[in-house]
Amino acid sequence: MEQQTFYYDNKIVRMFGGVTILWGVVGVLVGLLIALQLAFPVMNFNLPWLTFGRLRPLHTNAIIFAFVGNGIFTAVYYSMQRLLKTRMFSDLLGRIHFWGWQLIIVAAAITLPLGYTQGKEYAELSWPIDIAVTLVWVVFGVNMLGTVARRRVQHIYVAIWFYISTFITIAVLWIVNNLSIPFGWFESYSVYAGVQDALVQWWYGHNAVAFFLTTPMLGLMYYFLPKAANRPVYSYKLSIIHFWALIFLYIWAGPHHLLYQALPAWAQSMGVVFSVMLLMPSWGGMVNGLLTLRGAWDRVRDSAVLKFYVVGVTAYGMSTFEGPMLSLKSVNAISHFTDWTIAHVHIGAMGWNGFMIFGMIYWLWPRLFNTKLKSEGLANTHFWIGTLGMILYAVPLYWAAITQVLMWNEFTAEGLLAYPNFMETVTQILPMYYLRALGGLLYLIGFLIFVYNMIATARSGKLVAEEEASAPALTPMPSKRQPGETPHRWVERRWVAFSIWAFVAIIIGTLIEIVPGLMVKSNVPTIKSVMPYTPLELAGRDIYVREGCYTCHSQQIRPFRAETERYGEYSKAGEFVYDHPYQWGSRRMGPDLAREGVVGGPIYKSNAWHYKHMLKPQDLVPTSLMPAYPWLISDQIDLEIMPAKIRAMQTLGVPYAEGFDELAVADMAKQGQALADDLKKSNIDVAADREIIAMIAYMQRLGVDITKEKK
Repeated sequence: MEQQTFYYDNKIVRMFGGVTILWGVVGVLVGLLIALQLAFPVMNFNLPWLTFGRLRPLHTNAIIFAFVGNGIFTAVYYSMQRLLKTRMFSDLLGRIHFWGWQLIIVAAAITLPLGYTQGKEYAELSWPIDIAVTLVWVVFGVNMLGTVARRRVQHIYVAIWFYISTFITIAVLWIVNNLSIPFGWFESYSVYAGVQDALVQWWYGHNAVAFFLTTPMLGLMYYFLPKAANRPVYSYKLSIIHFWALIFLYIWAGPHHLLYQALPAWAQSMGVVFSVMLLMPSWGGMVNGLLTLRGAWDRVRDSAVLKFYVVGVTAYGMSTFEGPMLSLKSVNAISHFTDWTIAHVHIGAMGWNGFMIFGMIYWLWPRLFNTKLKSEGLANTHFWIGTLGMILYAVPLYWAAITQVLMWNEFTAEGLLAYPNFMETVTQILPMYYLRALGGLLYLIGFLIFVYNMIATARSGKLVAEEEASAPALTPMPSKRQPGETPHRWVERRWVAFSIWAFVAIIIGTLIEIVPGLMVKSNVPTIKSVMPYTPLELAGRDIYVREGCYTCHSQQIRPFRAETERYGEYSKAGEFVYDHPYQWGSRRMGPDLAREGVVGGPIYKSNAWHYKHMLKPQDLVPTSLMPAYPWLISDQIDLEIMPAKIRAMQTLGVPYAEGFDELAVADMAKQGQALADDLKKSNIDVAADREIIAMIAYMQRLGVDITKEKK
């Protein structure tokens, strides 16, 4: 059979690997800064672009899309060429993919600190950047699938199954969740509102973790771990079960992020059932990875690469055990809104994603540069410092979560809340935040050791940009199954059919979860007293979203005695029909705000209190971790964009009267002046067109409509 000579493109691998290292350092640095901001509010520096609320989305996007994303592409571009015995389909598409992705990251790094955000977790990027991500993702997909089509091997290896499912599913998730109506160059409103927005967002958010932070990393594991161990994958049959069960079950589990909240009961129950079922395929993958090391355990002691893989795969197992456990209603009632969730996701990010990428690059770099690793000792030092940092980061947060939930739910013998002041619970967990910051610092130190080791390794060799290889040409086989060929082996050599089946596997759960939630009107019962926001309140809500207030506050009161005693009436689905986007939040570093504006309610505050709290929060609450927002008092509301906001809301079905866009500014001025006059009674002189006025108007609206309904 004719041997064909060709060349692997290592330059594109080096490019993606290099920026993986760069953006990883940036992402961890920002993470350390926001960890310090929670422990020491002065670290917000009274600068709008450096507050926790704006930097926290920057940190998550930098880790997910910049560090892990580029790490995934490094793995894909290296492993696919070797597994398929061919060069990538197009060098040009590879370069467009690379530079396009880096420009997207830079755009995110600029816009997020400036406050341009969609206000939804893992989906904060502005609409022009969303479009750019879509286009670049298509370029990546064409290059990947084109490479599969021109392969020189019959059967597609398991790692590529996971790569294909990643491309297909992320495309569906990204487009559906990010549908929005623009009203400015970077501003837009989600086409979904309230409960429907929350349902779509956590269908996306949960599966972004599944199909961006998990499935491609499993592809990485199935290729690089056997290579590093010099052992075959433990079980081919287990890999088949692992793959199909995982991609089918994962897509259903999103509602487990919204248990006991204003979501239909059927959706919550579905999320719980499929989350519990996910444990089996997830642990099947972990077992397949760890047992691949059978016969190689004696090498783990001396090999930093294998150490990273062992802990990385174990962290995957721990995270995928915690996820189903946290989805149980009895556990979720305790864990949700606490720092348990933060510890959980960081075990996945630092251990599973981080350590797998470290192991891959430690193994890969000497081969790309035709040299030896500069220092195995430094690599082992990195491993131990990184592991200690991860433990010091996560364990205090588990302890903080236990402290939070016990204090939130404790009642006195007289039946009163034992800790009615929310800040009492925050004060108790500050020592855990100090330890968390120390853990983050250690992880960063280990990362910097890694950076030095990789730079030194690269300098000691020379990049093999074009690596020669040879393989026989692909021999065409009949489309029908051959004698002795299993159904799955048959599908493996028919990549189009394989891709279609992967799409079918993820679309079934998608349709069953999303379509009823969007189409069945009875899922969101209407409440007659709930009215659209006034223009001033809408402007205030947009400022609230811009400042990332949802990163510390929730707007969702669950039907638990402790919560209704502390905050007021539990939340109803019909309250949020005009909320584009929803702002329920995922944690409580501050009290819930769903009933903030209810006069006489448990957490009502005056206009003057809100003004002073935004100006200098520690003057009112000495133990507060909230940053100051002095620019809200000096900055003017953007009046010119207000008519466009109203028109966008009208397009989304919000019942503003026809022509109201032309009256919106005058309406704002009238309501704003009334607020400014009220503040003057407390010796606070502020112009009626300042952002603080809009923010106060929004805060004082929260929960008011549902109170009217009761009356």
